[in-house]
Amino acid sequence: MTLYEFRLLPEQYSKLFNEGDFITHRLEPNARFALYTLEKFFMEVEYNPESNKIVNKVSFVCGKKLDLYSYK
Repeated sequence: MTLYEFRLLPEQYSKLFNEGDFITHRLEPNARFALYTLEKFFMEVEYNPESNKIVNKVSFVCGKKLDLYSYK
């Protein structure tokens, strides 16, 4: 499955959480981010701890989003 095929799926979260692999997370003052990999792309899921809900998801192959998870 390509990133573009994934983006067309109506049940992206189901596919991600059942078949994807959790890689790491990062914390910010008002949000938590989890990085997953599925097939040959990544997905970042943003969670708001105050509302206890997932508020956003971003899928990508490489770039600045992925660089946020690089530890130096």
